[in-house]
Amino acid sequence: MNTTRIISIAALIVSIVLAVLLYKSIFDSIDEAERIEKIESKVINKLMMIRDAQKAYQSVNGQYTSDWDKLLNFIDSGQFYITSRIEHIITLEYGADSVYVEIDTLGTKLVKDSIFSRMKYPKFDLATLPYSPVDGTKKFGMWADKIDKSGVSVDVVEVWNPVPANPARKESNEARTRKPLRFGSRTSITTSGNWE
Repeated sequence: MNTTRIISIAALIVSIVLAVLLYKSIFDSIDEAERIEKIESKVINKLMMIRDAQKAYQSVNGQYTSDWDKLLNFIDSGQFYITSRIEHIITLEYGADSVYVEIDTLGTKLVKDSIFSRMKYPKFDLATLPYSPVDGTKKFGMWADKIDKSGVSVDVVEVWNPVPANPARKESNEARTRKPLRFGSRTSITTSGNWE
């Protein structure tokens, strides 16, 4: 065999190895992106359930909670009051209107049946709700308190995923959309998620 033929065969083998490595690298990164997207979709679904529960808890109790036991007990056995509201407007002699409101309680409905119905959340499991689907062992971080906004005390809540599936999601990131998945805020009156 001459030297040119040996170099050609070696170059062919090296190019085949490089092509295989490039192909594997591309498909590994695509598979990893799909895996992250699937897990983040599950995290977002759980965060939406927790947000619904927090909003319901706040509407019944007048504040959000940072205690998982209270929230889970509320979901399991809490109730909404079903009310009827009738406004009566009476025109006074001098042309002004007087309004009085009549509110009648018609009954109650369980939180679990109204918010977490099988139609809305077919795979709802109360026991696993607090746990991040990334690893299944760490609970979502949850913080709730009152803050002062322009002299008014308002309720705020923040719930976040403690173990991001995407390694690029870090607390140190400046952009809210690049932080670990979360909803709410410690400084603003919002329950919107950073995925929205």
